[in-house]
Amino acid sequence: MNPVKVAVVDDQALLRRGLRMMIDAEADLVVVGEAGDGAAAVDLVARTGPDVVMMDVRMPGTDGVEATRQITGCTPQAAPKVIMLTTFDLDEYIVEALRAGASGFLLKDAPPDDIVGAIRVVAAGDALLAPSVTRRLLERFAAVATATPPAPPPGLQDLTARENEVLLLIAQGLSNAEIGRRLYLSETTIKTHVGRILMKLQLRDRVQAVVLAYETGLVRPGERAG
Repeated sequence: MNPVKVAVVDDQALLRRGLRMMIDAEADLVVVGEAGDGAAAVDLVARTGPDVVMMDVRMPGTDGVEATRQITGCTPQAAPKVIMLTTFDLDEYIVEALRAGASGFLLKDAPPDDIVGAIRVVAAGDALLAPSVTRRLLERFAAVATATPPAPPPGLQDLTARENEVLLLIAQGLSNAEIGRRLYLSETTIKTHVGRILMKLQLRDRVQAVVLAYETGLVRPGERAG
């Protein structure tokens, strides 16, 4: 099995070096390149084809949000997954980063096991954000969501009743295991439903499903899974 290819993007050389050492120490992960700003990151991705990009949010010149938008905007289904790195919990830029196509975020001072674990999770197409973090992030997202939601995507009407139910629970911050317990279904069955939802809505991952649910008004600010 080929190792997961990772690109590291941060304007601090010391942090890039630390992440490289941490990632390269894992047998199933390999760093294919580094970049110190967003413009260089876009070029790096085009040259090296990573599976996952560790992207700093705040950088001089082209910041992480714009770089993420450019990276995920080109052939979205084939684009690498982007994990945003931030110094501050629930950084104000994170909402825009998720809209731009990021698959989640991590604090720069997260434990090494959390960082390498997040890379594996995102590379596998699963959820990155822990439910507790997701719920707090959704509060922030809901606070800045547009007052006039856009029209729902065409694929929304193709969801089955069960898929709609699963989508709403995803948007409320529940993991596959929690959704399975709520609906009395196996985690494998929930994962299948999630895959079908993403396919029908043409979304890259479940984080994008959360964004869609809030932006289209499927979930209202303050709603929570009980």
